[in-house]
Amino acid sequence: MGCSSCGTAGGKILGCKSNGGCSSGSCNRMNAYDWLANLPFADPDTACRIIEVSFNNGSRKDFYRNNTTHLFEKGDMVTVEGIAGFDVGTVSLTGEIVRLQMKKAGTDENDQEIKKVLRRAGEKDLEIMKINKAREPEAIIRSRAIAKQLNLQMKISEVEIQADGKKATFFYIADDRVDFRELIKVYAREFKVKVEMRQIGARQEAAKVGGVGSCGRELCCSSWLTEFKSVNTTAARYQNLSINQSKLSGQCGRLKCCLNYELDTYLDALQHFPDHADTLRVAKGNATLIKKDIFKNLMWYILPDSNKQYPVTIERVRKIKQLNAQGVVPEELEAVELISHNKPKEVEPEFVDVVGQISLRTLEKNDKKKRQQQRQDQQRRPDNRRPEPPKRPGQPQGPGQGQQRPPQQGPRNEGHRRPDQAQAPRGPRPDQRKPQGGGAPNPNRPRPEIKKPDQKQNPPQGDAS
Repeated sequence: MGCSSCGTAGGKILGCKSNGGCSSGSCNRMNAYDWLANLPFADPDTACRIIEVSFNNGSRKDFYRNNTTHLFEKGDMVTVEGIAGFDVGTVSLTGEIVRLQMKKAGTDENDQEIKKVLRRAGEKDLEIMKINKAREPEAIIRSRAIAKQLNLQMKISEVEIQADGKKATFFYIADDRVDFRELIKVYAREFKVKVEMRQIGARQEAAKVGGVGSCGRELCCSSWLTEFKSVNTTAARYQNLSINQSKLSGQCGRLKCCLNYELDTYLDALQHFPDHADTLRVAKGNATLIKKDIFKNLMWYILPDSNKQYPVTIERVRKIKQLNAQGVVPEELEAVELISHNKPKEVEPEFVDVVGQISLRTLEKNDKKKRQQQRQDQQRRPDNRRPEPPKRPGQPQGPGQGQQRPPQQGPRNEGHRRPDQAQAPRGPRPDQRKPQGGGAPNPNRPRPEIKKPDQKQNPPQGDAS
């Protein structure tokens, strides 16, 4: 569980800014649960006077002797002895649980080389530590650039500056031995600190960086795992895992440490399986062992004439081995038929003549739907005529617009035309339009009749005499 100050507000993570890396007890990593905290102790003189202090959010821990009169609790900030100065850390363990941790780490409680706790950290100590810790990101970038300029085959993974700013520890990764004597001189001249070089492995780097594994949980090396054991592909073979490098490798690029967690259980279960049973002789050929199932106590074999896998019980494998040792070749492997209790057994369908029993209902349904659509379209247009084209914007309008053109000379067979073949009246083309009152006259256009004046009503002036 995390501390009480952890939470989110306004999209930002509060607390000590470990960004959700809370482990047991506080926001530091690699914490041990103090299960002796609530137990009373009668003799306070025999109580453990050594406390465990963590630095840089739990990436480094050390033991310090408390010779002061203060009684520190878990989570207190203390100022301790450093190299040519002081350092500031967080108390992670106190009490009798520290003795168990020291025994696990192989440290003697009466060792005089154990450094001391100076005082409880004050505001000035915390302010100096904050200023020097802000130099670490820039120091990592600059130190990597210097190592590259010197053509050294190494990688600087982390830089930890002491709280008083007098010492800096450079953690690096290298496959071979590196001569960094010149590098130390350049670092001391560049950062004005005492330089300490410490080599770590790929697993230690992943523990310092942290992250989330493929299982969805925080990395074991950054949460609780302290001892790294060697892991090889033999552990994957015992557990019947496919040798896929991308799936078996962790974020450090090495094989996952969790491959060793269940290895002992698999080794104990494999003791009941017969040895030297990789090949069995049967009538169809030599059966080759593919895998062993420790949960169902079955051994899977494959024959040379097919790719089918046959599960065989352990008793049957031992019996076949005895027969082969006597020179007898059995007829079959007598594979076990696996039946799932949840899923019913599928019955293979027999051949049936279905000629004449198949109806094309889908095609008939689509054809019927298409005919209904055509009927609805015809009902919407009772005159069965095409819609007239819209009037063109350049067509002249006048009193003679409603007049129809005279029929053209010559017979036209209009009685045999279907209603749906009626043609819309054609207008003049845009290039043949002429303005009114100009251009050549149209011979087919009807001319207006000119009425002559009546002679009786208006006699000429010469006949009056």
